[in-house]
Amino acid sequence: MKTNSRFYKNNFRRNNFRKGNSHRGGFTLVEVMIVLFILLSIAAVGVVAVLNARERANIDSTQAYIRALASALDLYSAHVGRFPTPEQGLNALMEAPGDLPDPSKWSGPYLKDSARTEDPWGNPYQYTAPGQRSRDGYDVWSFGPNGIDGDDDDIGNWSK
Repeated sequence: MKTNSRFYKNNFRRNNFRKGNSHRGGFTLVEVMIVLFILLSIAAVGVVAVLNARERANIDSTQAYIRALASALDLYSAHVGRFPTPEQGLNALMEAPGDLPDPSKWSGPYLKDSARTEDPWGNPYQYTAPGQRSRDGYDVWSFGPNGIDGDDDDIGNWSK
């Protein structure tokens, strides 16, 4: 038997309306708020994870660069016969210091021209010789994420 689809639709709507089963077309405010809360919670977890990963990457790159500085200082010492003085600093790895006893021994630059002078947090790398925390004869370090010298987040060429 063939039904008249227009009649069926109109009759169905009318019957549902009479029974109080109106067909709603949207979401309630509570449902929207629950979905919004879930989405914001997921976003917050994602943001925290990204920030932690970024901070870890900055720490890892600082450790790697300090190892590169330490290698350059060791090579400088092998050529010149001593480590740069604190006054000469890390610049002695890129330019021959003017006060070297025998300037012909300097075989640098020991770092590329694009050598970084600042850590990822915008603080200059620190150097002193003789070292007080490292057994290498010198200390090379970064103040770390908080930018304060002498606390637990300093990153250097020594063991913690």
